[in-house]
Amino acid sequence: MEDLARLVASLGLEVQDLREEADWEEPEDPSHRFKLILRSTPENLARLYEEVGYAYAPKKARLALLAALYLRLKQAHLARREAMAAEVLALREAGEKVAAIAHRLGVSRRFAERTLYEKRGAFRPQGFSTFPEFVAANPGMLFDRVVAVERVPYGGRVYDLSMAHPDHNFVAEGFVVSNCGVRLLASHLTLEDLLPRQKELADTLYRLVPSGVGSERRDVRFSKRELKEILKEGAGWLVKRGYGYPEDVRFIESQGRLPWANPDKVSERAFERGAPQIGTLGSGNHFLEVQYVDEVYDLEAAEAYGLFKGQITVLIHTGSRGLGHQVCQDYVERFLKVAPRYGIELVDKQLAAAPIKSPEGQDYLQAMAAAANFAFANRQLIAHFVREAFEKVGFTPRDHGLRVLYDLAHNNAKFEEHRGRRVLVHRKGATRAFGPGHPEVPEEYRRVGQPVLVPGDMGRYSYVLAGTEKAMAVSFGSSCHGAGRKMSRHQAKKVARERNLVKELAERGILVRAATRATVDEEMPEAYKDVSLVVEAVEGAGIGKKVARLRPLIVVKG
Repeated sequence: MEDLARLVASLGLEVQDLREEADWEEPEDPSHRFKLILRSTPENLARLYEEVGYAYAPKKARLALLAALYLRLKQAHLARREAMAAEVLALREAGEKVAAIAHRLGVSRRFAERTLYEKRGAFRPQGFSTFPEFVAANPGMLFDRVVAVERVPYGGRVYDLSMAHPDHNFVAEGFVVSNCGVRLLASHLTLEDLLPRQKELADTLYRLVPSGVGSERRDVRFSKRELKEILKEGAGWLVKRGYGYPEDVRFIESQGRLPWANPDKVSERAFERGAPQIGTLGSGNHFLEVQYVDEVYDLEAAEAYGLFKGQITVLIHTGSRGLGHQVCQDYVERFLKVAPRYGIELVDKQLAAAPIKSPEGQDYLQAMAAAANFAFANRQLIAHFVREAFEKVGFTPRDHGLRVLYDLAHNNAKFEEHRGRRVLVHRKGATRAFGPGHPEVPEEYRRVGQPVLVPGDMGRYSYVLAGTEKAMAVSFGSSCHGAGRKMSRHQAKKVARERNLVKELAERGILVRAATRATVDEEMPEAYKDVSLVVEAVEGAGIGKKVARLRPLIVVKG
């Protein structure tokens, strides 16, 4: 707290007090509270709101910007009153009467008299709105714009403050999350079967599949010992305990487990973050969609995958959540320290690296594999919750028949054989697309190639492709993993501000359930490229073959 007090002071903020208080409200468990109190002068508050702000709390960030504008307008209002008082004095000195002065300047007679006959220390606002009234009158405004960015050398501490409060949503940016990926479930149901229960299913999925920062379900929890086993065994550990069917793992990339995973290479902080997040979607671009097959392009591959026109499917997009994020952060910091030892010069700290065969490189591969196994298990548990939801609305397991069509990653690194060599293939924002005959493709699909899942956006469509022999030759058996953004999240929110996207999508037959409006606005359909154009490019390059197109019916987001 003393460091933080010095930091805010270095930014020009005045600290009124730094104190420690005993909290004796619960005698059985007395605790201590540390307070850093800033001076509440308008100048100090303006500097806080304009130059520091609340980047970790969207609600407070908006209020801070409104407050900064309010203080500026109030300051201008008071300055005008002070200037008006000076004019009153000048006109009086020129011989004008009080009534004439008030009329000429458009002020009240009382203002003129007080200025002339009372000694004024300061001016108070007159007819100026209160801050709550100002907020109510300004629901949507653009306050600032980045006009220049300057990189400055800094070797001091960086404060990463996580806030345990419903109004705070701290999101650290710029790190790779291990094994973000997608899983597609295919059902026996048709569009005709589902439509009468669409709304009920949307509500049930939103209730049973946790989204956002962490899980609020209390019926599925795992101890640290169990979590270590999950990091070692992946999706199969959950299947053995009843969270899925034995055949599920056969249709997951690498059978849902990277065998070189070592939970001992994962930090305590990563375990703390991962424990409440297994079985959760997360926020941002992660989602769960109930869809239907509206086009089939390759009958042979569609038959091999068990897809048919009008069929209901479920697409799940999520990864290793805070655990994977922490693994990455831990090893970025470690790699930065040892880079000079290996002669590695970095143009950007986010490119921190170490040789594969170094102790640090080996530790990271083992920790990353553990995070990947967590992600496979995460999607497995969500699939179990999805089956539960279908059953809650009246579809028996025999009715829905939800099976794993395929599950694959688009954020990891794995050793593979290519062109007669063992290489470490990094797929960041890319996904595996093994061609026909490859031994790692499930036997049922081997004749046509591995399913490649390409999500689009929540308003249009997603695609199922098949991997090709050419992909094996030219892209290490890899393809695109999604449509890709064409608007930043900030741009999307700005464009969506005057629209009600949930209503718009409902009018098109797509029901959206989300924790916040901001998430929906950031992920608006127009924020993404048209995935059909991306898929055409992939097919034109010969590294993927169109099999089917899926249209959304229900979208669940954090």
